[in-house]
Amino acid sequence: MVTYDAIVIGTGISGGWAAKELCEQGLKTLVLERGRMVNHITDYTTANMDPWDFKYQGLSNASELEKQQKQRRTGFVTHPSIKHWFVNDLKHPYNEDKRFDWIRGYHVGGRSITWGRQCLRLSDLDFEANKKDGIAIDWPIRYKDIAPWYDKVEEFIGVCGENLGLPHFPDGILSPPMDLNCVENEFKHKIIENYKDRQLTIGRFANLTGDKVHLGRSNCLYRNRCMRGCPFGAYFSSNSSTLPAAQKTGNMTLRPNSIVSKIIYNDKNGVADGVEVIDAETLEKIVFRAKVIFCCASTVATTSILLNSKSERYPNGLGNDSGELGHNLMDHHFKVGATAIVEGFDDKYYKGRRPASFHIPRFRNLSGNKSDHKFIRGYGFQGSASRKNWTRAINELSFGEELKEELFKPGPWKIGMSGFGECLPYHENKMYLNYDKLDQWGLPTVIFDCEFKENEREMRKDMQQEAIKMFQLAGFKNVEGFDEPCYPGLAIHEMGTARMGNDSKTSVLNKNNQIHGVPNVYVTDGSCMTSSAYQNPSLTYMALTARAANHAVKQLKINK
Repeated sequence: MVTYDAIVIGTGISGGWAAKELCEQGLKTLVLERGRMVNHITDYTTANMDPWDFKYQGLSNASELEKQQKQRRTGFVTHPSIKHWFVNDLKHPYNEDKRFDWIRGYHVGGRSITWGRQCLRLSDLDFEANKKDGIAIDWPIRYKDIAPWYDKVEEFIGVCGENLGLPHFPDGILSPPMDLNCVENEFKHKIIENYKDRQLTIGRFANLTGDKVHLGRSNCLYRNRCMRGCPFGAYFSSNSSTLPAAQKTGNMTLRPNSIVSKIIYNDKNGVADGVEVIDAETLEKIVFRAKVIFCCASTVATTSILLNSKSERYPNGLGNDSGELGHNLMDHHFKVGATAIVEGFDDKYYKGRRPASFHIPRFRNLSGNKSDHKFIRGYGFQGSASRKNWTRAINELSFGEELKEELFKPGPWKIGMSGFGECLPYHENKMYLNYDKLDQWGLPTVIFDCEFKENEREMRKDMQQEAIKMFQLAGFKNVEGFDEPCYPGLAIHEMGTARMGNDSKTSVLNKNNQIHGVPNVYVTDGSCMTSSAYQNPSLTYMALTARAANHAVKQLKINK
């Protein structure tokens, strides 16, 4: 049995930040990852492969598809350039009372390798929303509490983008924005002409631009192969940034292939004093001890660990006095919007493959008063414009030299955008454990019982209508709306199952991300969220983690 100052469970977006902050402040820290080791640069095996380098042009056979029978519903995880980042569904099963598209990768770096990189701050419009709407419970923090930590995170990871001065879309510490192309700029100006309540900007992404030096990383090269792992470190990941920073201190011990089965609660002392780990390769059970524990395994995994961490004091899961552990599961809903053809720019083109989309910040229900619509909260849009490519020939009946010459010319311009909407925190939306169906390590599997409800459905109608209207007012042609099936999990923003709050009777965590009754256990991944807002949440996870880690270090110094 080995003792450390701190244990961090998980190596993704949150775990990397916990490791960095704890190690840099002198704590001997054990970082546990249930999956395999991934070394920055050398283990990005498809990073430089071109389409013709993939066997069978990247098509998967039936037996390969069967291994990702649930994740293939997403339409993208089975591509050969990235499928190795996602788990085998047969080896890692889960259960659904209602459909839930749980997308997972078990390896060092976690989703920080494959994330979408959009970095948007929450505002007090979001932190105060539950209280004003009488929904669920109030957040125990406000924007001022997290703003300095947003600053710290943005400066370290490198976020490019444009500040707009909108109170509900707070400005950040941003490097120079990526450029909008000519059609996106046209759309931006048309929105300014037609609306007073909305505007278009390039999205804020954790891809490096500008002159600031980030050790071991270079500026983005516009390859748009981010999900393969970036050998240049041009976008932020744990592997390129936070874990090397932690390693540099000499205080980190990184242990992959280490599945945390439970956190060990000491009934006598009223604290957690360690974790039980199953070695994924040898099946050996090992106990590690520490003064402080950070749960950063991602929402579902963290909550599974807490639910499975039973004791005489906590028979229903560690810190679960409120009964809320596993409940209030949220995800964003999207795949609804519009597309159009844009005329008048056939002499224009662009260079590179920009790994960023444009963004239209939320414009619905901003006043804080009663909604003028059939839904509360709001949504934003993400989209892009581009030239149509050679695939337009699929529907052509022509052939020969004229067809070949035509296909060497850029096609007409097209534009599309999808809304990203907030999901309310419904108590009945939940995940729980199935002790009758165990995985290969003898641990209970997860059951999901979660769905989007009437508020989300009404919001989706508005998303589609407004997308169509904006394109039509811009003068674009062949405008078509779409509303594709969308289930929780698909946005890969699951959150809320161990929410923060002021009262231990209605929440799992306090304002510092500590479990109310077990103050040396911190939970800082998506499970801590009290509401979802509409913004991509990873920046908030990182800021909360940095804030909580610094709080933990101060508490250890006080209690010495």
